[in-house]
Amino acid sequence: MALPQMKADTTHARLAALDLPDGAGWATDLRRAAIARVTTMGLPHGRDEYWKYTDPTSLNAVDAAPAKTFHVVDEAPLFGDIDRVEIVFVDGVFDADLSGDLTLAGVEIDRLADAMSRDIHWVKDLYGTLETAGQTPVQRPLAALNTAFATDGVVIRATARAAKPVSLTYIHSKDASDAILHHVIKVEKGASLTLLEVGPAAARFNKAMEVDVADGAAFHHIRSQGRVHERRAVTHSFARLGQESVLKSFTLTANGALTRNEFVIEITGDDAVAHVAGAALGDGADFHHDDTVFITHDALNGESRQVFKKVLRNGATGVFQGKILVREGAQKTDGYQLSQALLLDDDSEFLAKPELEIYADDVACSHGSTTGAIDEDALFYLRSRGVPHGKATDMLVLSFLAEALEEIEDEALADEILTRLTGWLARRNH
Repeated sequence: MALPQMKADTTHARLAALDLPDGAGWATDLRRAAIARVTTMGLPHGRDEYWKYTDPTSLNAVDAAPAKTFHVVDEAPLFGDIDRVEIVFVDGVFDADLSGDLTLAGVEIDRLADAMSRDIHWVKDLYGTLETAGQTPVQRPLAALNTAFATDGVVIRATARAAKPVSLTYIHSKDASDAILHHVIKVEKGASLTLLEVGPAAARFNKAMEVDVADGAAFHHIRSQGRVHERRAVTHSFARLGQESVLKSFTLTANGALTRNEFVIEITGDDAVAHVAGAALGDGADFHHDDTVFITHDALNGESRQVFKKVLRNGATGVFQGKILVREGAQKTDGYQLSQALLLDDDSEFLAKPELEIYADDVACSHGSTTGAIDEDALFYLRSRGVPHGKATDMLVLSFLAEALEEIEDEALADEILTRLTGWLARRNH
């Protein structure tokens, strides 16, 4: 079926402005297949079912809208005191001078650009594979665009338990930077890896990450998307889980004109666990934050959790679209979904679309979504005991966010995130 003319024109203009990165023959073939997917689907439009709450115009545009750079001077770098392997990208370009030693026992780390230029590399069998699978039943054309035109990224294969995290630091230095990065993570049987992501990356950022978690393996992911107020970002995380594997991901978002984080997870092995959580804090009518999650259970005894909390003020907008799909035969599935928004004024809004689609009869699945204001009784209680209004409000906000933060297993990393949340709240009381 032919695309609507407006969608076709937008897609053609965007593709015509991009150059196919150099690489080995197999890499070029994979990229061309991704271009074919984009061309067939067309870039997203506001009338598309999964884009009706978020306007994709700025993400589709040929040129990125400028975003003023923001240099943090009032707080130390996030995770700066944690021993880690640090990989730095400046406006989407790998910076060897700022990056550390990429050697880590039990872990192979390469740049995507290098891996895709080799005639033989393990990434050949994984690059674009999970993204392609994630196009069904919901089309994700911006992810296919990423697969086609990503200029760099990292490819990581963990063959044992990593002694320390791998950290990806994104630095935004140019007002009109437009970055497309693609990461491929393979966690082999029985291995484990923690990945940290920090920073705003660019004025406009399109990132995709494909994560293959083998039987008995574990992948932990903690991300903070930076403090640049005007940046726009769309991220895609695709994951496949084997038997008795574990994936846990947490994202903190504060500031940003437009952020859309997509998670597409397929549980293919029995007794696997997938937890995805996030906390978003928005201040102002130019803040729009969208979490879109799709978890498919296709095995026995699977467990999934979606826990997303948003704190919105001064006209900010939050969006949550979450789905749990339980396929036929995926008995004993335990699926939990929670999305909540705390509105600190009457001008902000939260748009939620929780979904369950179940084809098995022996499951425990639930979803809940609430929107509310500060508990006035609790606020009165704190103020009656001498706590100033601003401090009391901050305490109640942190209490509201606590359930999402509990999804971070590492206490040191959780404390770092809590410190950032506390700082964000404190800055808004001045």
